[in-house]
Amino acid sequence: MIIGTPKEIKIKEFRVGLIPASVHELTRLGHEVWIETGAGHGIGASDADYIQAGAKIASTLEEVYAKAQMIVKVKEPQEREFPLLRADQILFTYLHLAPDPLQAEALLQSGCIAIAYETVTDKYGRLPLLRPMSEVAGRFSVQIGMYYLQKQQGGAGLLLGAVPGVLPGQVLVVGGGAAGTEAIKVALGVGASTTVVDRCLTRLRELQEQFGPALKTLYSLESDVARAVAKADLVVGAVLVPGATAPKVISRRMVQSMRPGSVVVDIAIDQGGCLETSRPTSFDDPIFVEEGVIHYCVTNMPGAVPRTSTFALNHATLPFILALASKGAEAAMGQNPHLLQGLNVYKGHIAHQEVADALGLPCMVNPF
Repeated sequence: MIIGTPKEIKIKEFRVGLIPASVHELTRLGHEVWIETGAGHGIGASDADYIQAGAKIASTLEEVYAKAQMIVKVKEPQEREFPLLRADQILFTYLHLAPDPLQAEALLQSGCIAIAYETVTDKYGRLPLLRPMSEVAGRFSVQIGMYYLQKQQGGAGLLLGAVPGVLPGQVLVVGGGAAGTEAIKVALGVGASTTVVDRCLTRLRELQEQFGPALKTLYSLESDVARAVAKADLVVGAVLVPGATAPKVISRRMVQSMRPGSVVVDIAIDQGGCLETSRPTSFDDPIFVEEGVIHYCVTNMPGAVPRTSTFALNHATLPFILALASKGAEAAMGQNPHLLQGLNVYKGHIAHQEVADALGLPCMVNPF
């Protein structure tokens, strides 16, 4: 198969769909790989590195799309890429279609087969291709939250970690999944008073056993969440419903109750955000102030650390890329029900129920 990886064109997105080591695995099996020139510069990989791994270098984005039978990238296609997709192509990337009807319509019109990293499952029902980026975003959320709590950045001028004679800052993590767990690790590590909210008691028990009495756990009841938000200096939104629009767990009224200069970091913004006051931002303009609270809602947070993120992502995606390249989309998904869960768009039809529900469109019955 001919595989193409373009340079990402989302604002300040420096990750890349394939690292040289992944290219080597594909080319040694006889596949042809085209990499757009400069695609790996953000992770320290030169065109020469890709050539040594067996890739061919394309001079433009358009050339990559024209040559490739399968496009492997990181972020959802941008508007410039919409007309480049073809009916005979496989697109394998993060899509996050639920809050993005414009992209969904473009994929439907293209006729391509679009498989989303974020809905591929494993035998335990987990999301193995979303997890690496959730882990990065979770750790990064507390790091960036601490930065914006600085007075010079407009924050409350508060250090999350305790110093003698002064109480530590309050961190509230909403959602105890992969991203939330990593946020908890960092928050506790810097000495913050940390609370996690989740609606699954089993998960709360697991987190309590993992972190011990240093972590406070709270079942997700609206009145209790409201009280916890009001006390928080930093709120990390880490709610996820696979494929679906994120539920608005934190209302505007709750945000209004926070101290001016507090910070919220909404990791769930890729799926629409879990705060009523959230709206997508970019690395060029990462924050806004709503109800006196700083909101950080960058839709590609792991892109801030592209080398770490790209290598972690490639280690997870490569087995699926190899299967798609060797067998083709239909055969690979027909043999692997977990890869099939990643199918979001199939030749002009939405093929994932939660995505269809979020977009208000019909869902195609399993084509395999």
